[in-house]
Amino acid sequence: MPVDSARLDMLTALSRKALWLSSWTIHHANHIRPNADGLKVGGHQASSASLATIMSALYFSVLRPEDRVAVKPHASPVFHAIQYLFGRQSREKLENFRGFKGAQSYPSRTKDVDDVDFSTGSVGLGVAQTLFSSLVQDYVKAHGWAKDRREGRMIALVGDAEMDEGNIWEALAEGWKHGLRNTWWVVDYNRQSLDAVVREGLWEKFETMFRNFGWDVVIVKYGRLMREAFAEPGGEALKRWIDNCPNALYAALCFQGGGAFRKHLHDEIGDQGPITKLIDRRSDEELLALMSNLGGHDMASMLEAFESIDHDRPVCFIAYTIKGVGLPFQGHKDNHAGLMTVAQMEKYRESQNIRPGHEWDKYEGLTQDAAELDAFLARVPFNQDGRRLTAPAVEVPAQLAFKPSPQMSTQQGFGLVLNEIARGDSELASRIVTTSPDVTVSTNLGPWVNRRGLFARAEKADLFRSEKIPSTFNWDFSPKGQHLELGIAEMNLFIMLSALGLSHQINGERLLPVGTLYDPFIERGLDALNYACYQDARFMVVATPSGITLAPEGGAHQSIATPLIGMAQDGLASFEPAFVDELAVIMAFGFQHMQREPGEGGSVYLRLSTRSIEQAQRIMTPELQQGITDGAYWLRKPGPNAEVVIAYTGAVAPEAIEATGFIGESRRDIGLLAITSADRLHAGWTAARKLRRDRRGVQHLSHIEKLLAPLPRDCGIVTVIDGHPSALGWLGSVRGHRVEALGVEQFGQTGSIADLYCHYGIDANAIIDAAESLTTGAPVLHRKMAV
Repeated sequence: MPVDSARLDMLTALSRKALWLSSWTIHHANHIRPNADGLKVGGHQASSASLATIMSALYFSVLRPEDRVAVKPHASPVFHAIQYLFGRQSREKLENFRGFKGAQSYPSRTKDVDDVDFSTGSVGLGVAQTLFSSLVQDYVKAHGWAKDRREGRMIALVGDAEMDEGNIWEALAEGWKHGLRNTWWVVDYNRQSLDAVVREGLWEKFETMFRNFGWDVVIVKYGRLMREAFAEPGGEALKRWIDNCPNALYAALCFQGGGAFRKHLHDEIGDQGPITKLIDRRSDEELLALMSNLGGHDMASMLEAFESIDHDRPVCFIAYTIKGVGLPFQGHKDNHAGLMTVAQMEKYRESQNIRPGHEWDKYEGLTQDAAELDAFLARVPFNQDGRRLTAPAVEVPAQLAFKPSPQMSTQQGFGLVLNEIARGDSELASRIVTTSPDVTVSTNLGPWVNRRGLFARAEKADLFRSEKIPSTFNWDFSPKGQHLELGIAEMNLFIMLSALGLSHQINGERLLPVGTLYDPFIERGLDALNYACYQDARFMVVATPSGITLAPEGGAHQSIATPLIGMAQDGLASFEPAFVDELAVIMAFGFQHMQREPGEGGSVYLRLSTRSIEQAQRIMTPELQQGITDGAYWLRKPGPNAEVVIAYTGAVAPEAIEATGFIGESRRDIGLLAITSADRLHAGWTAARKLRRDRRGVQHLSHIEKLLAPLPRDCGIVTVIDGHPSALGWLGSVRGHRVEALGVEQFGQTGSIADLYCHYGIDANAIIDAAESLTTGAPVLHRKMAV
């Protein structure tokens, strides 16, 4: 459907203004407010130019308030410019682009003040986020929530080089399985990556793959000038030449200009009458304008493509563009971080009718009336209210119940706690949604799924049940199910958790996502986990089994670095309980922590084990509960003359307890410290130190400082963890105690738990040896006998 000329003029003018502002923002950051160390900060002028028309068509016309967009990372300057025109970004932030607290180099939900839907940074992750966000929207709608809210389209602006990222194709397969809807991916097909020009015919491969996964594909290759030229005598020959021109040559000619295009066209087509006349009646400038008028730079073509979609099927738009179009380095293969010189910027300023000193004026250089532009922007659908949503917190009981057994593993306990929640009809139970990358049963989610079912938009019965084949698990799918089944791809798991964990702001409905996987495979999805935490998505990741404790289950599945990941990852509180009563307390805390305000709460990581150990028989007092969530408590309080303290985490509790008993026969006042969260302890300690530095005279002590304060200075501390020893080795720095840090620095050997603990030096005898090295006195006479 043709676009009316008045709207087209307005949109073209605003697009031109957005491109100027984005280019000036980058220029200002490099030439007017240079980096203190003299380094150029880049800014992706070329990438912004490539997407200016596409983004202007979307934001100024096509998008609705309920639509959500993941902006290609390198297009952040033009995004900020559009937000500036909307009045949602400040001049101060733009002038401080890439500076401290200025507009971010990549759009950020948590750091930018303007209207960012999804943080982007590591290329490809924002693309997949839109797919999973659409699935989450379907989940919310199917459960009868957000009834008064229209379904939004989840839109990603994608660089063609981003399509090399494997996580995009993993997500594409998952979308097909779940019947993806309401998703648009707009591929900026400028045929340039950071280092090179994209291979020939890549769009054909893209098109085939998308169609195979059930997507519609809309190719926007030719702009209005091109289409008009094709209709002239000789136009078909011109079209054939454009279609057959190699990517690298087309980019080079765009950089060289109209004269270079003219020479190649004459040399390669020859004198054929009509085509020659078509070329020769245009000046070099007009010929360059024609040849660079690809679909992605033509406002009318992009609007027609977007507005032609009248269904909810997923759509991939392949929009042909020229990287850096309209700028001095358009098409050059080295333009990725290219910057215009001062002289080039002056020439560009003159071409845009921008007066010196008026570079930031909202409508400077445009011929349209300012009042008309204001009225137009005020009417833009995307600029209406209803963009930012919230949801009330879900009530969480102070204690979560489970059916105890004398001997249990924390993985088993996790399943039991969820099963008890699933029995009831609480709001907590209804808002929990679980997901797992094909390890649902082996991570003890089976009882939850049996009670709550699997999610799908259409009913699908478990054929094993209908065929009366006995099975422990009920695998019925329905729109009311609360488990999202995923294939074996940890990147998908964490991006799905990210989408679920933002539902309260994207859909206005609170979800409490719980994802399970094997602990070592956190590292397979670490980039996506980091991305999820960076944008403050809220979820609980349950990783089990962990460490060398999984023993004969497979050397390749052992994890040693994950406790350090839990400590280092911003926005993620990590725990490693030894006993199930600790786990129940931590899960209750976790569901509350996931709902706290930004800056206060975050996501939660539980590192669990399949090792069944004897459970502590005790009453869960408020004091004990507080110690567990703060990160540590005394399982055996040290006396006033303590010579040594054993501090342990997780599955090695039996060895620590046993060693404490043996050491206590020959060492005074020995203490046993149960550490449930090295992360929370360390974070509290560093926060207290910062508070004391910043506010002189304040004597605030952290939890770990209070716990260790009664210990004599010559008391030694032995730390033990089934993980890297440095996860607990820092405890000696708190109050200057000597430390022997036991842990695991290598992995891959199978065997029994006893064999491996002995081999890696984290068994009871190793703890005793470490305690002896820290203390004086007679050797510990009694030790654990070798099996």
